[in-house]
Amino acid sequence: MSGGNAVRARLTERLGEGPDGGLREGLAAVSYPTIGHFLEDGFVDPAIRSLLDGVKVAGPAVTVRIADCDAYAMNRALLELYPGAVLVVDMSGDHRHAPVGAVTAAAATAQGAAGVVVDGVATDILELRATGLPVFARGTSCLTTKRVRSGGSAVNVPVQCGGIRVRPGDWVLGDDNGVIVLSPEAAAEVLGRALASDAAEPALLARIAAGEPLESVLAT
Repeated sequence: MSGGNAVRARLTERLGEGPDGGLREGLAAVSYPTIGHFLEDGFVDPAIRSLLDGVKVAGPAVTVRIADCDAYAMNRALLELYPGAVLVVDMSGDHRHAPVGAVTAAAATAQGAAGVVVDGVATDILELRATGLPVFARGTSCLTTKRVRSGGSAVNVPVQCGGIRVRPGDWVLGDDNGVIVLSPEAAAEVLGRALASDAAEPALLARIAAGEPLESVLAT
């Protein structure tokens, strides 16, 4: 089995019925801002935001590092996608050339991807919104990557995205509030506490709505 296929096989297992299957379900259910109550690390630069409204994404990362406007690197990454994966794109500091557009979104959707996170810009915004594929980016541009190949590009390697190191198989969580990247171990460790906090919140809100004195509701 090739290196790329081995990575894909390991990551696909995480979407099955094993222990990671339960982790996936829990991460899809939890409120992502609640995770921010318990952790300091893994929070992607808030300048990288969803280009669609009302999205929620939880899936293992497939990664690509794009150097020198190399559009072919994105094509290779698209072939590595599988159902439920999130494509994370490291633009090597280039925030001007868009690697994601209508064709990219269509191909990612065809592969069953859960979303795309790009540390840079995207293009074809109307077409992206029409696909319904969640895309997170720093904004939009008409300037795109080119049909060139660069030796600095690579697929399914550790990358940087919004100041966070992302490894293939890390869990990528995204909604309208932003993006979080967690190792499977960190995600499993925080999930129980976050779900418990979510479960307690409705009663707290009900007490406030009922007019209970805030001195008795809020911890000080």
